[in-house]
Formats: sequence, C-alpha cells, structure tokens
Amino acid sequence: MAINYTVKAQVIDITTDTPKAEDVFLVDTNVWFWMTYPTAGQTAHPYQLNTYPSYVSNALGIGAKIYKTGLSLAELGHRIEKTEHDIYRSFVNAIGLKEYRHNFPAERSRIVSEVEAAWAQVKSMAEPLDVVVDDPATDAALSRFKTEKVDGYDLFILESMKNHGVVQLITDDGDFTTVSGIQVFTANRNVIIAARSQGRLLRR
Repeated sequence: MAINYTVKAQVIDITTDTPKAEDVFLVDTNVWFWMTYPTAGQTAHPYQLNTYPSYVSNALGIGAKIYKTGLSLAELGHRIEKTEHDIYRSFVNAIGLKEYRHNFPAERSRIVSEVEAAWAQVKSMAEPLDVVVDDPATDAALSRFKTEKVDGYDLFILESMKNHGVVQLITDDGDFTTVSGIQVFTANRNVIIAARSQGRLLRR
C-alpha cells in the first residue's frame, strides 16, 4: 500500500539540488548507515548508496556545516546488528537475535568493530548536535507525537534541531515531511512526488 504523506515540511530534491556553503545540515541515521557501513548494500537501493553520500560529500567540500546526533549511534548500532543477524540467518543458522547476540562472541566482536568503524567515520565528518532527554524535552516530544507522524528517536532529534536552530535535514525518511518548519533534503521519489503534488517541493 502506498504511503499517504501529508507534507508540511519544505522538500528539496537532492538529485537536482547543489549544496551551498551557508547550508547547515543535520544528517539522519539512514544516510550515515549507507555512507559508513560496507554491507549496507545488502538492503539498500542503488540511489541510497550513491546519491546521499555524493550530496553529503559535496556539502562538506564546499564548507557547509554537517551535524550528527548521538541518537544516531543507537540507531546505527541497531541497524548494523540487525543486518548482520539477517545475513547470518540466511546463510548459516536461523537463530533469534538474542541468541545471536549472546551465544556467538566472534560474531559479536565483529559487529562491535563494524559499529566502531562506522561511528568513527561519522565523527570525522560531522559536529555533534547535543540531545537533552529531560522532562521538558520528553513533554515536548509527546506533544509533537500527537501531530507529527515520526518515531520515538525522531521526536528527540526534532527537539534537538529546534533547540539549536537547525532546520535542514538530509534523510530518506518520509516521516519527517509531516513536520512543519523544517526543510527535508531527500532523494526518496515517493516523498518528492507527494511534495510536488501538495505544492511543498522547493527549488533553490
């Protein structure tokens, strides 16, 4: 079933956009996953492996500011472990994730190394955008949850963006288009089509 996005953000198609030196981007976890994890191609579409890394590299090359959030480490670690577990299940042994995590120390050690290497690359490219998870932040996140169709991690990422005055987000995740007041830089065709049809596609 097609996803019916109600687009409130401004959407920029990165296949036709050129980064500018004055841009200030937060890069979402899915982009870091494709840029820093060599096995990401097992589950990614070709455009995800090519377009996002190219756009981020071009942004860095012209001096745009690139931010990361610590929440991305949690998401990145989860995605890498899940991908490795799926591969193991397919080719070696169909076991559960908990069993895989606790009973195969060599596999665990390799996954830790993959996550460390990926995060080191992220840190080399991006500055930290602090995320504070306190009572005011959780209250704001819960309030946002009522009107914007994003998941738990993204609620706190959005609060962090708001607190630091960052409005530009590079992501493949269409959920962020339900958020007003931000600019979603994406190559996701479904998102771009929805934005165009709703008058929310921005050409810079």
